[in-house]
Amino acid sequence: MQLTKWLVAIPLAVTMLSGCSVLERLVYRIDINQGNYVEQQAVEQLKFGMTKEQVRFVLGSPMLIENGFPNTWYYIYHHTPGHNPSVQKNLIVNFNDAGQLIELSGDFQPSDTFFETLN
Repeated sequence: MQLTKWLVAIPLAVTMLSGCSVLERLVYRIDINQGNYVEQQAVEQLKFGMTKEQVRFVLGSPMLIENGFPNTWYYIYHHTPGHNPSVQKNLIVNFNDAGQLIELSGDFQPSDTFFETLN
């Protein structure tokens, strides 16, 4: 009888002392995706001088357009895969006052043909 108490008490004590860190990995956590998912292939379709409508057609609506700066669009994608660290990708698209694409920056690179003329 005394041995049975120890067989129950020891695993219970170990679980309580380790806290939830061991049990946390056993609990399922869904992947959380937020924002604009942008692929490099879509960014490579962008060309210097495209209009805002053309950029919106290729990339979709931006996540953020600041009130004072309507010529700067932000495409932000945040991915949290279950128990793993979060990943964030950003793409910043700048237009001139005429509404033509002039610059890309962030985690994506423009294509080598970015500055070629539009057809």
